[in-house]
Amino acid sequence: MPQTPKIPTGPAFAPDSLVLNRKLPLWYQVSQSLRASILGRAKEASARLPTEEQLAAHYGVSVLTMRQALKELETEGLISRHRRRGTFIEPRARRVSPVRLLGSIDAIVAQQSGERASVLGHGPVAVPGDLTEYFPDCPELVSYRRLRRDGESDEPTNWAENVVRPEVAARLDVADLERWPMTKVLRDRVGVRIARITDTVEARLADPATAELLQVPLLSPILFYTGVTYDESGHVVDVAQIRYRGDRFSFSVTVEAH
Repeated sequence: MPQTPKIPTGPAFAPDSLVLNRKLPLWYQVSQSLRASILGRAKEASARLPTEEQLAAHYGVSVLTMRQALKELETEGLISRHRRRGTFIEPRARRVSPVRLLGSIDAIVAQQSGERASVLGHGPVAVPGDLTEYFPDCPELVSYRRLRRDGESDEPTNWAENVVRPEVAARLDVADLERWPMTKVLRDRVGVRIARITDTVEARLADPATAELLQVPLLSPILFYTGVTYDESGHVVDVAQIRYRGDRFSFSVTVEAH
């Protein structure tokens, strides 16, 4: 018989806030935002989630929508639900899932949450030749290079390089990049009003630097992700290029009929 989950005595679990996009499925946005909160929670936080009603009120959705979002996380293995006892974060919840793109910024944040990141280096760089179209008015950018590891196994999963405008970098605290994904830092810490992110994913072979960082054979398959972040003025503020281990990630896209 399954054991009753033990409720830690630490601080209560507090989900992040979310601005809903009414053009996208609400349950999906809520599930991805809650997923990011779960994977990015403090270690001492309680493993027990608020009730369905409390979460629905927090996100501004119906209980039915909230129930569908929780079902998604339960299927993924992040939470377990127990009648009359509540909903609990699984202690060994899977922290790697397919790269899923459905037009939600919170989905991008959720994808990278729960991994331990270390900053490999940062500083000014000349605008890379393949990115000049995005920064026609910038003589140089600021680059941030990070290695991400699985939160449990400590195995490297991907490494990322972000290049941002100097005026944005001036407001950015490097320490935040060891706690949160760049998208979350730009939006929630720097205050960039993100309008959209354009994503591209392609198959590549691991170059020597990637092979060494990700501990994979040279020329083994990797997923190469490029994310271009635009602010409300239509300016590109950040370009992310992420190399994912091919044996740890897959890529899927959901197309909605309405």
